[in-house]
Amino acid sequence: MDKKTALITGCSSGFGKLAARTFHDKGWNVIATMRSPERETELTELDDVLVTRLDVTDTESIDRAVAEGVSRFGRIDVLVNNAGYGGNALFEQMSDEAIRRMYDTNVFGVMNVARAVLPLMRSRGEGRVINVTSMAGVLGFPTASVYASSKHAVEGLTEALALEYQPLNILVRSVMPGAYPTTRFDANVDDELGVGDEQLTAHATALATHIRSVVETMAVQGGQQADPQEVADLIYECATGDTPVHNPIGADAQMIMEMMGGSRQPFVDQLAGMVLPPQEAATK
Repeated sequence: MDKKTALITGCSSGFGKLAARTFHDKGWNVIATMRSPERETELTELDDVLVTRLDVTDTESIDRAVAEGVSRFGRIDVLVNNAGYGGNALFEQMSDEAIRRMYDTNVFGVMNVARAVLPLMRSRGEGRVINVTSMAGVLGFPTASVYASSKHAVEGLTEALALEYQPLNILVRSVMPGAYPTTRFDANVDDELGVGDEQLTAHATALATHIRSVVETMAVQGGQQADPQEVADLIYECATGDTPVHNPIGADAQMIMEMMGGSRQPFVDQLAGMVLPPQEAATK
């Protein structure tokens, strides 16, 4: 059987790099994309891994990366939209420019890459799209209001696309990590907590200090730091197995979902029965 191919965004570090290695180790071709591929030294050493430039805010770079990947491997079976970044700030502290920059990457970037790859999947009659979001996509979080709103947008997009493309044999899923505090993940965070008047910055600092201690506690699972490899493993499971539309990962994520009443999948199944023709709603 021909080797399958995954295109993954944001592979320079974190979940993206781990996912690229995981797919490679499972015998896949990998199109590992990032904004600065010239800095990458690890993935370039792997067979059947194409490291190439892709900036999710630049449609020309997306088109080039997709074309290069198809030319090299002949197909794209799975798209993993992983590129994105966070922000520590109160809503008032985020400028219009900062908000739009975050949405350009976290929301419109996901849309840009999906729009480039979905036609290829439709032409082949199958495919999977996996959007790496966050538990911030299902709850509002102090000092992460804009970030949370961007992840809520992608969760809504994922659910709608899952229903739109299910009849076309294209599965759309989200992976929702909880807290995974490591240096390489914290590097992708803009910090605007010092912006604003004295009252605002004092309130922001006090909130952020408390939130940081809560997150650090939540990220310790069974006495150990949460292992980011489990996120990469779940991404691979969504690419190959039978999973719900929304997939929280991490002990803290599971706890939050239980507090919210459990899995959303029964609702999604009922919704499919309402909004899709009967023969299409039954398609898995």
